Amino acid sequence: MIALAVVMMRTPAVAGDRISELSTMLASSSDKARLSAVVSLARLGDKRTMKPLVTALKDANAQVRAIAANALGKLGHQAAYPALKTAATADTDATVRTTAREAALAIAKANNIKDEFTDPPAAPAQTQVQAQAKTTTGFGHSPHAVEEKPDLYVQVKGANDDSPGKVDKAIRKVNAEIVKGVLQEELRTAPLVTMVATEGQRWGLEARTIDVSIVKLEQTQANGLVEVSAELRLAISDDKGRMLSFLSGGAKVQLPAAKYQPKYLPSMKRDAVTGAMRGMMEKLLAHLRKITTT
Repeated sequence: MIALAVVMMRTPAVAGDRISELSTMLASSSDKARLSAVVSLARLGDKRTMKPLVTALKDANAQVRAIAANALGKLGHQAAYPALKTAATADTDATVRTTAREAALAIAKANNIKDEFTDPPAAPAQTQVQAQAKTTTGFGHSPHAVEEKPDLYVQVKGANDDSPGKVDKAIRKVNAEIVKGVLQEELRTAPLVTMVATEGQRWGLEARTIDVSIVKLEQTQANGLVEVSAELRLAISDDKGRMLSFLSGGAKVQLPAAKYQPKYLPSMKRDAVTGAMRGMMEKLLAHLRKITTT
């Protein structure tokens, strides 16, 4: 197992931010590392773990997915219900499907909301829902859960690897697909964000379109460390193609030179790109909300 140290650029992680560290580990190419990360996240029982746990529902390892589903059921946050419902019906592993179903039922019961697996309870009156909207937490501590209105409608238009150097086009395409996939997954699991056109129209939200580029992806060696640095540039435009702003950020993945082998390089590059994209998300969402009017 490769021990990777991810160092975020421009927005350094707060010391001791265990959840951020474990979330980064979920992008590792090592099944053992991802399994360790999801187990630790599950043990924390912190509502901030919901987002990485939802991401883990799509992990390649069925054991990781099952642990994530079980942990989400214990958290009881209604925002995790759609992802669990999908896993309960579409996952290829029977254990994951069963665990996700039980977790979805637990969330439905905790929040007193309609579930898709048993006879649905009577829907509350509209006036009751409106009154409860001011007090519900969505973590099963209020009488009823309510529908959360998204405040952002975001589309991912394209991705490119424009980093310097002689790199095969096929590899550049893979790198671009990796960063695009991470961005889409982060947006899908982000609270109060929709990527569905009909929902954006329903709530009267202006679309924000993102193009992501890898502008740096290089390997260096110094001070006994092999380091891979990744830098990203996000171009944000409106639904008419008018450019609004740019954001940039990056990450570094380091490995002691004594442990480095050339076969590790693709994984290190993937982890650097993934870490850079995930590290930018908080800043990206805050920026999108700042420039968006509804």
